[in-house]
Amino acid sequence: MTREIPCSCVIFMLMIANINKTNARRIELLHDTERIIKIYLHILHNTNSRWDYFVDARSLSVIPSSFEEIKKAMLDAKARDTRLRFITEITKENIFYTKELMESVELRHLDGVRGNFGVSDSEYIAISTIDAAAEPISARTTIPHAVYSNVIEDVQQQRYVFEILWNKATPAEQRIREIDEGVQPVSTRILEDQDQIIHEIRRLNYSSNRLSVCSAIGGMQMGYKYLFDSYMNIVDKHRKGEGKGMRWIINIDKENLNLVKIFLKVGIRIRHVRNMPPMNFGVSDKEMAGTIEKMEGGKMSQSFLFSNEPLYIDHFNSLFEELWENGIDAIVRIKAIEEGVDSEGIKIIQDALEIQKLVFSLIQKANEEILVMYSTANAFHRQERAGKIQLLKEAATERGVKFRILTPKDELIVETARKLMIGQKPQKPSKNISIRYIQPHLQTKVTILIVDRKYSLAIELKDDTKQKSIEAIGLATYSNSQSTVLSYVSIFESLWTQTELYQKLKESEEVKDDFVHIAAHELRTPIQPILGLADMLRSKRTDGIETEYLDAIIRNAKRLQRLTEDILDISRIESKSLDLRKESFNLNDMILTAITDSKNQVAKERKDTSLKLEFDSKEDIFIEADKSRINQVISNLLSNALKFTKEGTITAAVVPKNDKIVVSISDTGPGIDSEILPRLFMKFATKSSTGTGLGLFVSKSIIEAHGGKIWGKNNYPEGKGATFGFSLPLHNGSFEV
Repeated sequence: MTREIPCSCVIFMLMIANINKTNARRIELLHDTERIIKIYLHILHNTNSRWDYFVDARSLSVIPSSFEEIKKAMLDAKARDTRLRFITEITKENIFYTKELMESVELRHLDGVRGNFGVSDSEYIAISTIDAAAEPISARTTIPHAVYSNVIEDVQQQRYVFEILWNKATPAEQRIREIDEGVQPVSTRILEDQDQIIHEIRRLNYSSNRLSVCSAIGGMQMGYKYLFDSYMNIVDKHRKGEGKGMRWIINIDKENLNLVKIFLKVGIRIRHVRNMPPMNFGVSDKEMAGTIEKMEGGKMSQSFLFSNEPLYIDHFNSLFEELWENGIDAIVRIKAIEEGVDSEGIKIIQDALEIQKLVFSLIQKANEEILVMYSTANAFHRQERAGKIQLLKEAATERGVKFRILTPKDELIVETARKLMIGQKPQKPSKNISIRYIQPHLQTKVTILIVDRKYSLAIELKDDTKQKSIEAIGLATYSNSQSTVLSYVSIFESLWTQTELYQKLKESEEVKDDFVHIAAHELRTPIQPILGLADMLRSKRTDGIETEYLDAIIRNAKRLQRLTEDILDISRIESKSLDLRKESFNLNDMILTAITDSKNQVAKERKDTSLKLEFDSKEDIFIEADKSRINQVISNLLSNALKFTKEGTITAAVVPKNDKIVVSISDTGPGIDSEILPRLFMKFATKSSTGTGLGLFVSKSIIEAHGGKIWGKNNYPEGKGATFGFSLPLHNGSFEV
């Protein structure tokens, strides 16, 4: 029996090879818990600009609650303007610690986090994972061992690894919202780690009340080897009256008879389809998983696609139902094989020239309908050069044969399609010719030709770089078996419908975006005269009920004006057309003007309030940025502070720090609501009856477009209220103090 070497030990052995025999560079293997914590604290105290930590879900709870020294060291590092970033797996079990940790660090979520390592500017530590079977974590928890290094090559390598993981991770606020609201995030992802693939398929199976699988024999062998207990769980639930059980589509032959019988015996319903789709997949009512690999001999695939997007799920459920309807019951198929009466009309053709001749022959014998699905754009061009596209057009125009083509898209294909669609009369579309374009994620490695729903030819793509078809194609499968041909028809029709749905969705999104953009522009037109006329009338009235009415009109017109501007900004942001017009300006002057305007607003609207507005900066600071956009952010943050602070103090401050400028606005109001905090900078994140929740989203986009960062936090336990701030990078020559 082999013993698995711990990850941290492997890292240690790899690092030993790089040891520089000078006193300044060292690698140390640590076995004592107190020593490990001491080194951890040492790194935190020494770091200048960054501390990145990758921590598993169980060990996460050690940091914010048990080791007060570590917590204090992190707060001290943050006070020195050190950027603290953590990656962990956020779960229901550790969400309390997660929320607490978010007050001190930037946090992101990554599924399946295993291991613990941290890296600063110049040092690195890898701490062994705490045993999941150990006692609950406490200050006395024993850490088995750790590896420390200040060798610059090791540090740079780990910083690179962390950046890759950070870019793949999900913001903690989003993950917390998903857990709190019970929302399953819509996602499509490709996994390439075999252990993670097995884990995800098992999770999918155990969470399903029904499962439909379509696979080659390799997929069934893989399922029997790794997943059989999860299949039994679905079958057992069905026997108890829960769910719809499990179905399987496979090409049954003599070699896989025994395995198919095992699956039938336990209660899995199976049907036989001769020509299987080019993809192995499983789909439930909530998720799907699939691969184009054959998994020969039951080997696990090197990559798997997982998705819970409704379009994917509907598509694969529809595809499965079509195949199932046209399939042959496994018991009937097994009986035919065992009695030696298996006579389906299937032919495997390996000669490329023979395949080409058969393509011409099938097109020429078509009487009613031709369906073609090309694997790639190059496959379409090769057939066009060989004259087959012209042959299809002749069949449509001369013999009245209806033909439909599914193909990937490029400019030349679009032009060819335009010419094909023109009928006998100029500019009049042909009723017999239809072409739709397959989206990249629906492409296959097989070109399919179906004639009169009686004959099918599936041609394998061998080398897409070749110019001639005879060099590009591999073997082909010809069939006149009704079940096989109808299976290919089902695949074609499913993809045909899918492309139509995709196009409608795309058009719907474009219409929605256009409507919002036009509506916001149109709203601008009446707002300005309303404001102008109301202000003019208000200037002529000093008392009475009319002034109250005019004040209400002006107040709400300004609110509507802000809303339209926010909507237009969001439209620009989502279309990636938010332009920045940078210029040099005095940031302090801008903030001072905004503070003065806010004071005037307070004096006008809150005559009995004790609210104070202060500005904590004396020296001029010039920056290079979009002046109107930065003013928009500052005004937005001040407006929010005024809205939620009835009395007390609002303080604005500007502080240059290293290579950036930091602007903060603090208030002494009630603070940020705990329900809003995780999604603070998302659209419509508000509980206010007078706000839309768009301002902070727009502000975040503006600051990030400048290469900066924006944040918001509550001041407690140190103080009262909340602080919002943002930083902007300072480049050479971009500012003066």
